[in-house]
Amino acid sequence: MAQLQRIAIAPTQIQQEQILLTPEQQHYLRRVLRLYEGEHFIAMDGRGKWWLAKIAGEQAQVLEPLIVETELPVAITLMIALPKGSGFDEVVRCCTELGVACIAPVLSDRTLLNPSPQKLERWRRIANEAAEQSERAFVPTILEPVAFSHAVTNNTATHRYICEARGELVHLQNALTQISGEIVIATGPEGGWTAAEVEGAIAAGFQPVSLGRRILRAVTAPIVALSLITAVCEV
Repeated sequence: MAQLQRIAIAPTQIQQEQILLTPEQQHYLRRVLRLYEGEHFIAMDGRGKWWLAKIAGEQAQVLEPLIVETELPVAITLMIALPKGSGFDEVVRCCTELGVACIAPVLSDRTLLNPSPQKLERWRRIANEAAEQSERAFVPTILEPVAFSHAVTNNTATHRYICEARGELVHLQNALTQISGEIVIATGPEGGWTAAEVEGAIAAGFQPVSLGRRILRAVTAPIVALSLITAVCEV
């Protein structure tokens, strides 16, 4: 199975053991991946279901369902203050590969980016591509950006952490004990969180943690945080 190409489809495309391929998917399978009539590939609906399928004309025929066990035992939500420029593209890609379940972009006091609806569609497309590449069973959910204050006060995850670059704080790795259920990890923008934002998060039940002694970039911190959680959960 490892050598077979994978594509993400919408659940509604599966009808009576057939996959109704879009023109874009047909082009991708035949022109980009160079697959021919009768050749096999893997279709994934981004919600945990995979199928072995083969190309049949302009559609595909479902051959059998596949069992995939690539997901983490916990659901991780990355709450990230949007970094400037195109750095968020790489965050989405890398954190999808690392197993994030949901990415919740937030607008903090120091956020410089004001994304357009087209940006959100781009991020969701990147998540789809990264899930295909990394053999994820699920495509992460990418939420619309909201104010940081709203995001922290409306979160009920079992474990909630906010990463702070300064201060004598417990390291995230040491805080991850008896982890189960849902985890939310919040990482800040260029320049870090304001004192008021950290205080608000603590009041909402978030534990401030450190990612180490060095100051990490806004696009590096979430990848480090996800790597630490993944390492603990998959041991």
